[in-house]
This record gives sequence, structure tokens and C-alpha cells, in this order.
Amino acid sequence: MSNPLRPQPGALSRREALRLFSLPGVFAGCALSAAAASAQTAQTVTGTPAAAQPLPRIVSVNGAMTEIVYALGAGAQLAGTDTTSLFPPAALATPKVGYMRQLSAEGLLSLRPDAVIGTTEAGPSVVMDQIRGAGVKVELVEADHSWGELQRKVAVAGRATSRSAQAALLQARLDAEWAGVLARVARHAGRKPRAIFVLSHAASPQVAGSQTAAHAVLGHAGFVNAFAPPGQAAAFAGYRPMTAEALVGAAPDVLITTTQGLQASGGLEKFWSRPGLELTPAYRNRALLVFDALYLLGFGPRMPHAVAELHQALLKLPRVAA
Repeated sequence: MSNPLRPQPGALSRREALRLFSLPGVFAGCALSAAAASAQTAQTVTGTPAAAQPLPRIVSVNGAMTEIVYALGAGAQLAGTDTTSLFPPAALATPKVGYMRQLSAEGLLSLRPDAVIGTTEAGPSVVMDQIRGAGVKVELVEADHSWGELQRKVAVAGRATSRSAQAALLQARLDAEWAGVLARVARHAGRKPRAIFVLSHAASPQVAGSQTAAHAVLGHAGFVNAFAPPGQAAAFAGYRPMTAEALVGAAPDVLITTTQGLQASGGLEKFWSRPGLELTPAYRNRALLVFDALYLLGFGPRMPHAVAELHQALLKLPRVAA
């Protein structure tokens, strides 16, 4: 199955970008920040400072986890990252260990990490076992597409970098932001546009069903996943190929995709030319929302901002029946 967080080459032209149905993000340009923590130092019995102890060297194999490490002020502790680690820009300059699902024990261990952190999506499992066997601590958070997943990521990153106090402060701030976003969405609970998330990073586009990050984010922002509405027995889990028949039956009010996917599709006109789309309400209104994959689906520290921006886009859509 394609992963929406895997980076893709290419860039949108200015003309294409201007034609997108897009909205200024209510949190556009909002950068994460965290106060840098001083290195811990050992103390002798008499209280005389001893030599500073080196902080743990970390390899992060998850883009959101990497963001959290930087938000904790621990970016200098990153010995390496995977190829989904694209934000903040400093992460691009870190040594890369490959795609998180296709890791190599040899390449990763060559960076001499004290710990490897990521989610249960990292693998193959035999590689993770080899890394543990080499004496490196491995902490993988269950990827269940919940707010709890983000909380566990923050806690793991805090422990791995020896910055648990900073992690607690970061989590408190994120929890407050998240509560505010959910309250805002709840105030407009009567609006439930039918949405489809299209993953088009490869030649054959796919659509998201239940048990996906896209499904969870759509629900948090106030949308109904047209391929997995509540109580529908025919709903499916995971991703399936996008077919014309399925699109017509789903009748989405809006389509949501990623900037990487739109680039891989060949641009806006090629995206809309896929069979079946011309018979949907979304096509009639040209209702297409485009977000960076890691920003929207990463379940990282920017998640409250991403869901708030997606919900703001919902409010600008033509009204649909409740």
C-alpha cells in the first residue's frame, strides 16, 4: 500500500497552485518552537561539577517523531532520520537511513545511535530485531491514528532525548490547542460534507476507508468519509483503488488530496480528468482541498493546526444537507 508520507519529486507550477480550491490557513506559517534545554551535567559527591555527560544520539524513523524532537530543542541529538522526516527544514540536512518501512540495520547502526524511535509502521521487523540485538534501544509507538498516538510520541521522544520535562510542557500546550480545535468543530456539528481522500502518489490512485490516518483526520475536522460513513455495512478499511463506479456511488461534496499526490498526478487538470469524477458534486463545484502529506496525516505536533485549517475549509464549502 502506498504511504502518503513518502516524499515524491516535482513541484506545482505557480499557475496550477493559483487554480486550486484552497484557503488561507488559520495557522498558516505557524512554526513550532520550544526552548532549548541545557545539557545535563553529572555532579560529584562533594557537589563539584564533573564533566558534562553526552546526550543520547537518536535516529528517528518517523516524520512526526522528528518534528517532536526539534520541538523539544533536541535537533542536535539526531544522528539520522528517515525519508519521511521533511519538517522542519533542518531535518532535510540530517543523514538519511531510508524509508521507514524499508530500513537497513547496517546503515542505521553505522550512525552509532543510542536509541531508535518511531512508530510500529517502521520495519521490516527483522531489521528492528537486529538493531535491538546490537544493544540499541528501540521504542516504537503504536500507530492507531488517535490523539493518544501523538501523546505517546511526545513521551517517547522526551525519554529518548533525556528531555522529559520539556516533553511534559509541550504536551500540555498541544492538549490545550487540541481541546480548542475540537470545541470549534463541535460548534458546527450540523455541517457534515461528504469527503473522499485520494492518495495518488503512484500511477493508480487509491481512496481511504476506515482505519486510516485520513479517515481519522476527516472525522476530527467535521467531515464524513464518503467511503466509510458511520453505520454503513459496506464500508471498508485501509485503501482501495479509486474506480469510476465507486466515485459515482460515493457522491463526494469535496475531494482532499496531498500536494505530493497532485504533483505525481501531473497537475490539477490531470487530476480532474480521472474517470468518474465528472459525475460527482465535488467536480461541479471544483471542490478540491490540497495539503502537505506530513502536515495533514503525520499525527505530529502540527496536528491541531492542520485539523483547524481543514475545518476552516469545510466552513467555506457550499452548504450541504445536514
